[in-house]
Amino acid sequence: MTDNRFVNKSELIGILLLAAFLVVILPLCLDVFRLNLVAKYLTYAFVALGLVICWGYGGILSLGENTKIQSTPGIPDFMDWNQITSLPLFWKPFHSLPLTILAIILVPGLFALIIGAAMFKRRVGGTYFAIITQAVAAILTILIVGQQGYTGGINGMTDLRTLKGWDIRPDHAKIVLYFFEVGCLFVCIFIAQFIRHSKLGRILVAMRDKEDRVRFSGYSVANFKIFAFCVAAIFAAIGGAMFALNVGFMSPSFVGIVPSIEMVIYTAVGGRLSILGAVYGTLLVNFAKTSLSESFPELWLFGLGGLFIAVVLAFPNGLAGIWGDYVAPQIARLFASRKMKSDDGWTDKSVADGAPAE
Repeated sequence: MTDNRFVNKSELIGILLLAAFLVVILPLCLDVFRLNLVAKYLTYAFVALGLVICWGYGGILSLGENTKIQSTPGIPDFMDWNQITSLPLFWKPFHSLPLTILAIILVPGLFALIIGAAMFKRRVGGTYFAIITQAVAAILTILIVGQQGYTGGINGMTDLRTLKGWDIRPDHAKIVLYFFEVGCLFVCIFIAQFIRHSKLGRILVAMRDKEDRVRFSGYSVANFKIFAFCVAAIFAAIGGAMFALNVGFMSPSFVGIVPSIEMVIYTAVGGRLSILGAVYGTLLVNFAKTSLSESFPELWLFGLGGLFIAVVLAFPNGLAGIWGDYVAPQIARLFASRKMKSDDGWTDKSVADGAPAE
């Protein structure tokens, strides 16, 4: 029997624990520097959420500010360094914050729609699709690096300081951005939950397991894959925008095979079929990465690799599998035992008062 509820009891507990951890515990226990590190980790969680929809359920593995003193005020510093004396026409619309927010959602979604339609309509999938997405990423990287005057080249867009005149560097601004990012993350979690528990989500799972059967049932498999790919792209774009605000720069070095594999590792450790697991997996891997790199700078890559191998071998479904196999049953037994004691207590009292026992 299919569970059509938006969240079941186990998922609700997981969401509440995550909310308490991010909104209450971490802000109280960490200083601003560490909290900003967590904010950076959470930007990756947006990508991991998209991978759950795209890879876990769809079966698709897809690998402007003023700064220093300038000779031409009003343009980014990297343009000034490259002797560009006026802001290019395609950058001017981004003076509008609402238009920029809209572009963050629409541009990646449209780009994913074009790539997805070109690939999935021709039934390109599996390893071939992963290779093609890496090729597209490589082409974009070369294009960005080659147009240094307009994009910042290999260094990217650096030294971002303000958002519509609001200085994003002070501690209080970092705290505000952290809570805003947490809010955006939970909005994306609820969207992913809605997709998962809807008819669309069930079709995605069926398509992942038996694609031909779904196609023979009259559904357009290509359209569902395109939808999952576009959702993943939009989630990743939101995470990228938050990353730029938190870290203060964006570089083409974040595009490529190594970052893509890292994102897949986050999802795999958390559980590629679990929305909440992807968030927890991202936090766990990045906490381990930071701790190991600080304590053992020469060995942290081996430790990170060992963590991934151990989780995958011992718990193939990741953290979500540990929760589902060991923690959730204990919670269910606890609730069941409390309910049973409550029912027994009511029956005993009724009998003692002379009421008929049924």
